[in-house]
Amino acid sequence: MSEPVPAAVPADVIHDIGYRHYDGPRLGRRYATRSLYTLTLRGSFGLGRSIRSKILPMGLLALMCVPALIIVAVAVYVKSGKLPLEYERYLTIMDFVIAVFVASQAPVALSRDLRFMTVPLYFSRPITAGDYVLAKFGAMFSAMFLLTGLPLLIMWIGSLLASMNFGYNLEHFGYGLVAAVLFSLLYSSLALVIAAMTPRRGFGVAGIIMLLLISSAIASVVYFVINRHDQSAAAYWSNAISPPGMIDSAVTWMFKLPTTGAVGVPSDLGGFVFLGEIAALSAAAYGLLVRRYRKI
Repeated sequence: MSEPVPAAVPADVIHDIGYRHYDGPRLGRRYATRSLYTLTLRGSFGLGRSIRSKILPMGLLALMCVPALIIVAVAVYVKSGKLPLEYERYLTIMDFVIAVFVASQAPVALSRDLRFMTVPLYFSRPITAGDYVLAKFGAMFSAMFLLTGLPLLIMWIGSLLASMNFGYNLEHFGYGLVAAVLFSLLYSSLALVIAAMTPRRGFGVAGIIMLLLISSAIASVVYFVINRHDQSAAAYWSNAISPPGMIDSAVTWMFKLPTTGAVGVPSDLGGFVFLGEIAALSAAAYGLLVRRYRKI
């Protein structure tokens, strides 16, 4: 009995499904870093995300601007020749809103990438850990500067519409912008380094709030305890442990503004110390961020 002949093996077939080789320009690291910056900045205000994600950041932005509009409206209505509140003091009063914004949005910028393990995907592209940190830090700084600078701009435009002293308002608007830069720099640095330590957004929010608000409360207690027993400028050293306190005091010292309450510097040395502390904390936080992401 003859053996069955095996069936012929069909030849392999290559199907052309339309894929083509990419011959366009390679945009590289700079474009990728800029895209990450833009994406993070938009995400800080909930743009490109769900309506639910927009409520808190946009609500806080509105909360920062509405009092500025009221200040301008009151000044115009009573025909005052001066705004009832100085630009550089506005941010001090609104410090709680600033702290809540950075505490809620810094974890959005970093913690989600850690939680969903998307950081290695970023690093599989041309960008490095330094590029990633630069994009995230730049976006958070920009978001904070928009939050703090926009109400000051509203106040300044209102002073122009009310025909107030142009030179005076321009000068103090500049003081306010310097304060906004320092708030944005220091708050972004501290908030991002805390957010980078945990993939849990809630832990990041709690840690940032504790650092910013509790340190301010402790500084206030220390100030009043020292001031009660020693009516001197030494009590202003308490601002060294409070991020908003050191910013307010540094701006007061730089522009020779009148002291108000706990806002002030003990001496010229204190002014240099506060500025140096802001610079050192910001640089240290940035360095820690780079080191953290180089290990991922």
